[in-house]
Amino acid sequence: MAAIWQTGPRNLLTDIAGVRVGNAQDEKLKSGSTAILFDAPCVAAVEILGGAPGTRETDLLAPDKLVPGIDALVLSGGSAFGLDAASGVQAYLRSVGRGFLAAGHRVPIVPAAILFDLANGGAKDWGLHSPYRELGFEAASAASERFELGSVGAGTGATTAVVKGGLGSASVRLRSGATVAALVAVNALGSPLVGSGRHFHAAPFEIDGEFGGIGLPVPLPVLLGAPVTKLDPRPGGATTIAVVATDAVLDKGAARRLAVAAHDGFARSLWPAHTDFDGDLVFAAATGGSGWRPEGAERVELAAAATSAIARAVARGVHAARSAPGDLKRCWYDLPA
Repeated sequence: MAAIWQTGPRNLLTDIAGVRVGNAQDEKLKSGSTAILFDAPCVAAVEILGGAPGTRETDLLAPDKLVPGIDALVLSGGSAFGLDAASGVQAYLRSVGRGFLAAGHRVPIVPAAILFDLANGGAKDWGLHSPYRELGFEAASAASERFELGSVGAGTGATTAVVKGGLGSASVRLRSGATVAALVAVNALGSPLVGSGRHFHAAPFEIDGEFGGIGLPVPLPVLLGAPVTKLDPRPGGATTIAVVATDAVLDKGAARRLAVAAHDGFARSLWPAHTDFDGDLVFAAATGGSGWRPEGAERVELAAAATSAIARAVARGVHAARSAPGDLKRCWYDLPA
């Protein structure tokens, strides 16, 4: 695959021109928010395959709904409280004159999704007002073309069944010259690792050793019996949420199909995925900046690239996570070689 595709210059979601990402987090809270800002209103869609999602403004992404484009997306920790982060991003966008024009008023369109990180050891006794609106505003204010991965933003307090999760990103440059990229906050019920070792399920998609370059174990173990999950002892502490973006020209229906394909990246990098206790969700966004309108077999390549980018972003987020005081899970780097 690496012989056909290469990463973009940053190997980040921001390899899509006109996309910026900002993170904000609170180390005592062990949580944070990530804002994805689009320089111009962007076609978007969503696909939700987990059984326990938490969302805001996703209904308007359907192909038959009025609003043609969005101004930003938000991924946040905090369970339902984290949906407040979208209000902070909305406030920032309004302050700079962005938004859908309705009866003379600008209304920034900011769909959002959250993950459950309340039971990760952080201080969640914030009182009457949650901190997520401020975190959202801070994340939007910090948005740029370069951003950190791992224990930042929505990935700050993320965990998986065996190690800490985190915020990951990856990109693919297609043969057409167009780009597909992903951003994932990995807080999965299941595991990103094969068996009890350090090898990533996503290893077949790795490009240039981007998450350790250790490949798959040889021989490859057969995973029999019940999968490793974090149901015991902390049920509900789950959900992997993501954005897949491209500079191809897509309508809302085609963007929805891209989000569907991107979910295959969850299945190739996490086991199990899409469970009753995960809120697994993918937003898809198409800026149209490349002018490329994929047709026929080109649509298949676009979908495959989305799968690859998501799988790699999952592994990169876990690979980049770092330990912090009070953690309940080890980092990948702490596992024995």
